[in-house]
Amino acid sequence: MTTETGWRRDRKGLGVWPHQGKVAITGWGMSPVDRRWDGVSMDRTLGAFCILAAQRALEDAGVSPEEVDGLLQCPNNMAGANGGSSASWGPYRPYFPPPYDSEDGLTVVTGKWMLNNMPGLTGVTYAPEALPDIGEGLGFAAEAVATGKCEVALYIYTANNLEGRYRRGGDNARDYAEGPNQWNFPWGANTLSLQIDGTICIQQYCARYGTTWEELMAPLILTEHRNGMMTSWGFYATNGASGLTTEDYLASRPIAWPARIWDYDRPVNAAGAFVLTTAERAKDMRQKPVYVLNHNQGRGNVARSSYLTLDEWMVGKRNIAEMVYEGSGLRAQDVDIFNPYDGFSPFMPLALEAFEWHGVKEGEAKDFVKGDISVEGPHPFLSGGGNLGCGRTRTAMYIDGIEQLRGTAGARQVNVKAETAVVAYAPAMSAAYLTLASSPP
Repeated sequence: MTTETGWRRDRKGLGVWPHQGKVAITGWGMSPVDRRWDGVSMDRTLGAFCILAAQRALEDAGVSPEEVDGLLQCPNNMAGANGGSSASWGPYRPYFPPPYDSEDGLTVVTGKWMLNNMPGLTGVTYAPEALPDIGEGLGFAAEAVATGKCEVALYIYTANNLEGRYRRGGDNARDYAEGPNQWNFPWGANTLSLQIDGTICIQQYCARYGTTWEELMAPLILTEHRNGMMTSWGFYATNGASGLTTEDYLASRPIAWPARIWDYDRPVNAAGAFVLTTAERAKDMRQKPVYVLNHNQGRGNVARSSYLTLDEWMVGKRNIAEMVYEGSGLRAQDVDIFNPYDGFSPFMPLALEAFEWHGVKEGEAKDFVKGDISVEGPHPFLSGGGNLGCGRTRTAMYIDGIEQLRGTAGARQVNVKAETAVVAYAPAMSAAYLTLASSPP
């Protein structure tokens, strides 16, 4: 995580982003999406995937590597940088020949490694060592371009799953349970904290509004899988369809009851990259520019006790929505494409109601999901397939927003107006949202 904070838009009252529409996303690229690295194929290491994703993003934008003057490589490896054995995983054998003779390039990819190993990055003058995860990272990149730190920024994000397991970082990866965690971590919550948090909240939602977990979640999850199968680079589209049916979902293995294994995103091994530049320069690039209206960071709320209650969730989500709308100048009725974060299924209906997308008020998601939320219908919710439908890359929401606004989403292209998009990697109370538009304000 970068130590810089002045760039963040992390509270209400900041007004419209002063650089609104002056930065554009002009290219994106994804590596293949594997379940895990096989430990043999050196063209499929995390480093090799970063180079490939970057090359594809630059090709999409019509930019040569030599034109990149800002390299924004996020070194977070999804294992967590602070604490626990999973934060320092290494191969259980000798290392490989250079450039894979250390962790850098295998389990973590730094900007230094990319500069040393990706051909053509000869014009980079801005390459901070630490970058936020993609939720905040694309906002950081937009701010860097807007404030003149660089003119052509290449942001790269990795999804590390070398061992084929669902690993967690930070406090959840620590080898000891300390402080309040001593009461729940020994029972398994060190791997399920967000899951349990969301599960408790949705159970309260179902009791309050007279529905069931299955009625609320099954339509969302099946729609995500369908949309993911129409995402050419997604895990299920390239590795074999999940074939998920309502019956399969209902009968699947519980994780934090009543949440089932399909309520959680599948960990994968992949890399994604994005090219951002000035709106002026974007006019002459290969693709139709997608303009950044706003970026947000920070948190919407904190729990008063061990876990957020439903009321605390909704207050926090509404705070986040207000930040997003204030900074972008949009209202709920102005948002065409809505791809909130979906790593755990409870996030979806709560974000839908807080943002009031397509007029959905609190307690109404249960009815909304029973309608037509397909990409062909009037309410194409999470049209990109998200993490549940494409794998835990955390890029699907952004890529779909870009493609929908360009009109290049193929089979996923919505039939409704697609001129604005709100997209995010923002678990729980994270306010890390990005607002996009097909034309400058």
